[in-house]
Amino acid sequence: MKRLAAFVLAALIIAPTVAARDYNEIRKSGVIRIGTEGAFPPFNYFQGKTLTGFEIDLAKAIAAKLNLKVEWVTLPFDSLLPALNTDRFDFAIASHSPTPARAKAVDFTNPHYCTGGMIVARQGGPKTAADLAGKSVAVQVGTTYLENVQKVSGVGQVRTFPKDTDALQNLVGGRVDAWVSDRFVAIEAAQKNKTANLQLGDLLFSETIAMAVKKNNSALKGALNSALAGLLNDGTYAKISNRWFQQDIRCK
Repeated sequence: MKRLAAFVLAALIIAPTVAARDYNEIRKSGVIRIGTEGAFPPFNYFQGKTLTGFEIDLAKAIAAKLNLKVEWVTLPFDSLLPALNTDRFDFAIASHSPTPARAKAVDFTNPHYCTGGMIVARQGGPKTAADLAGKSVAVQVGTTYLENVQKVSGVGQVRTFPKDTDALQNLVGGRVDAWVSDRFVAIEAAQKNKTANLQLGDLLFSETIAMAVKKNNSALKGALNSALAGLLNDGTYAKISNRWFQQDIRCK
């Protein structure tokens, strides 16, 4: 689902190479540092001062599978991959879609869920891609939502916001005609903003979501893939997914 502006990608690709902690170093330390945004409910967000969400619970379960403690680092979404490449943390779990452009800058694990970008409007607003003709659409800056909305023929003004929650609030406040975000984010937003009378429209596109590791950190990538596979097979993933979504959102 998410995100990365061209100038950020350029910065990632030309960033000086610094040796990332490999899996053996992480194991010796007993702690794995994980980067996330903390502003993308229900996947990763703060409830008061507590970091929570589906990806937070999943990352904790992965760390437990690897017998590691977790140290969290929260940054704005468009800062996460650059920070990964300067070793602020060991991997990122923040609803990144492994686009070809991003894959030039970082490596991705196997996907930890599948989703898509959904059109959301107030009642009577646009539901389909064709309905977006001439309409104003809110999206988070640097995201795959932005990239895909810009491809829609005839779309009107595309307004970008630092956080996805900012984009939602501009829809709720009537300052834009539609908002495009992750389908599960959209479903939760409609449920939690009853008075806004939000309607869920079509999926504009589909995508897979994966964790990001620094380029060529193959041992860590392998360990994360192995731990994720274990959670998928032993029922832990389904339990976490059902807790947050009342369904299993793994890729099938």
